Amino acid sequence: MSAGARRFPAAVLPARGGDGGGAPLSGRDWRATVLGMHLVSAAVWALAVVTALVGDIDPGGRTVVLVTLGVLAAGYALAGAPAIADEHPVRAVVYLVVLVCCFAVLAWQAPSLLFLLFLAYPQVWFLVESPRPGVVWTVLLAAASLAAPLAAARDGGEARQALLSAGVGMVFSVALGIWVSRVLHQSRQRAELIEQLEATRAELAAAERERGVLAERERLAREVHDTLAQGYTSIVVLAQTAAAQLPDHPAAAGERLALIEEVARDNLAEARAVVAAFQPVALDDGTLVEALEQLAARFARETGLPVRVDTAALGEGPPLRRDEEIVLLRGAQEALTNVRRHAGATDVVVRLARGAGQVSVHVVDDGVGFDVVAARGAGLDGLRGRVEQAGGAVDVSSAPGEGTSVVVRVPAP
Repeated sequence: MSAGARRFPAAVLPARGGDGGGAPLSGRDWRATVLGMHLVSAAVWALAVVTALVGDIDPGGRTVVLVTLGVLAAGYALAGAPAIADEHPVRAVVYLVVLVCCFAVLAWQAPSLLFLLFLAYPQVWFLVESPRPGVVWTVLLAAASLAAPLAAARDGGEARQALLSAGVGMVFSVALGIWVSRVLHQSRQRAELIEQLEATRAELAAAERERGVLAERERLAREVHDTLAQGYTSIVVLAQTAAAQLPDHPAAAGERLALIEEVARDNLAEARAVVAAFQPVALDDGTLVEALEQLAARFARETGLPVRVDTAALGEGPPLRRDEEIVLLRGAQEALTNVRRHAGATDVVVRLARGAGQVSVHVVDDGVGFDVVAARGAGLDGLRGRVEQAGGAVDVSSAPGEGTSVVVRVPAP
């Protein structure tokens, strides 16, 4: 793989024709660099041809020089340029061999054209993939261009001058090439890091989406439990009562059937609310106190138990947010559902209070009670999860034979 294509992954150097950008060395920047190399190569090669034609070169060797320059141009067009721009490792080696051989010929026939080394040394580093082969090809190129001047030197001074000139050029080329290789290597590392960060970000986004889906499922499950399931429970209990009353008390059974229809309609409205916005129907056009009074009245009609709503301790204060009101109303619904199912109570109190930076709803019954530590239920667990999301807490106090108190608290504004 060539130096350009190999050193930059897709995140930094996109496929040919891509947009690039936004990385240590974008595809657009790299293409501009390669285009600059082509233009400079063409300009320097044209200057060398002009020099060969008008310069002080032996007429017999001028033809050899022009042919050599032609071979050098053809090698660059057919092997060097494709190797620089794209993935052609074989062509890179072919062009480097042509480069070394051509400079060996030019050094013998036209030493004045060795200014082409200004172009050849950078091309070496564009074609190799690591510093070691770059140093090797740079040394070979310097040796090929130095052999003729050394052989033609008339004394030690000229030889030393040739060695010094070639050595300075070679050292400068090696130093610059190693520096460029290090920069490109660091760019590759940064590009790989960017790819890893993007992959990690994608994984985190997928995990966040999955967590959001699970949270939405849990919320929907709580809404279904707190609304539809409780309504269906009321319908089942009322239907059983109506069936028992129908033979001997048809009028009372008719009242129960009418109440079943009312509860079913309310349940249908709650289902639509769950689909629409998860907001209880009772809070659509009323306050939390009115919603609790409606809940208590319907509970009393369904069960025959007296339910009192006490708001004496509510006092004055800023209104709650709608989500906090929903949490308190759902807490009262869950507590009353448990009273109907398990308590066997004769009196129930729903109390709304404000104090100590919080608003709370208390549902207290005088039923049979239960062991709070041993009890487990999806209703209370779901209620705790909902209340904790609102920054509140749920306290359940009970003991066998001593009734039950359920307190749902949310922070007050």
